Amino acid sequence: MRGRMIHNLSGKKSVLPYGTNSQYILSISRKNLNKDLLTAVETYPNAKVHFGQRLVKCNPEEGRITVVGSNKIPKDVTCDLIIGCDGAHSAVRTHLMKKPRFDYSQRYIPHGYMELTIPPRNGAYAMEPNYLHIWPRHTFMMIALANMEKSFTCTLFMPFEEFEKLRTSSDVLNFFKEYFPDSIPLIGEQALGEDFFLLPAQPLISIKCSSFHLKSRCVLMGDAAHAIVPFFGQGMNAGFEDCLVFDELMDKFNNDFSLCLPEFSRFRIPDSHAISDLSLYNYIEMRSHVNSWQFLLQTSIERFLHALMPSTFIPLYTMVTFSRIRYHEAVLRWHWQNKVINRGLCVFGSLMAMGGVYLLVSYISPRPLGYLRRLPWTGNRFFWNMGRISLQTLRSH
Repeated sequence: MRGRMIHNLSGKKSVLPYGTNSQYILSISRKNLNKDLLTAVETYPNAKVHFGQRLVKCNPEEGRITVVGSNKIPKDVTCDLIIGCDGAHSAVRTHLMKKPRFDYSQRYIPHGYMELTIPPRNGAYAMEPNYLHIWPRHTFMMIALANMEKSFTCTLFMPFEEFEKLRTSSDVLNFFKEYFPDSIPLIGEQALGEDFFLLPAQPLISIKCSSFHLKSRCVLMGDAAHAIVPFFGQGMNAGFEDCLVFDELMDKFNNDFSLCLPEFSRFRIPDSHAISDLSLYNYIEMRSHVNSWQFLLQTSIERFLHALMPSTFIPLYTMVTFSRIRYHEAVLRWHWQNKVINRGLCVFGSLMAMGGVYLLVSYISPRPLGYLRRLPWTGNRFFWNMGRISLQTLRSH
């Protein structure tokens, strides 16, 4: 996907590129990705995969976990390192939360999400497939992502109280006619009325914790360490980056867990908190700011400055998505760039205002500076008189 395609109320579409012509992001099936990862694991002879096991107890200090399989019999497993990659509702993290000095916070945002489908049209995509389609409506929005089988998955993000107002198929149809009229023929009126009530709106959670490790025996990664809302598309990337950073630290410290794990926490916590905050910000940008001319102007200025000075001015989205710049460093740099741009716009605006005043005065009076030239402080005689006054004053003293 090469950019965002914005759908306004009238059905008009406009494109906001993600970056340069050669830059794009990938929308990947999570199901197929999981299959590929499991296939990759199976190529390692020293890796064993056990399915259908539920963690019931975790003792990181002793490097022991207790799991229960289909036979319902608890089984103790001893290991050198426990890596908790078990998602937003992590059982490993639940056990770490009982330990002293483990900070944890979770936040359910007031908005939920619901998925709908745009089917293929005559065996082809019903819309342009290489864009993230967005219907921004200020306090809520709908997006659509293309699938390989020529369909689109639509996701409606909206406050729960707004979902609760839509009780019948007629309510849903009227709501879409008002806010997403061009999507109705794509989804289909009957499918829209039926699919909307298949599942209730689902919640969105944001989780922060610190630290990510316990001594040298246990570490959290991925959503278990930093579950974020999906609006920057960085949740899976942040999890993969955990693995990349951890691998680099293992090389740096020669696989010494006692050095690697504390450094992993120190290094990754600022970045995980930063991308969590950025994801919440990007929701506001997607549902509201993309409709603002001020935002579009600033985006154009950023792209222009990036083209002139590619290593000095880098748009936030480019830093986050197309570079290894750390998330928290991207935020700091973004704030600095905004200050520079805003001050530049203020100076430019002031110069334009001064120029406008001068032109206005020139239009009113043929000689706009004539009055100033006739004032007593103009000309050599004034400065000569000032000099005489000064000399006389000195002589009097």
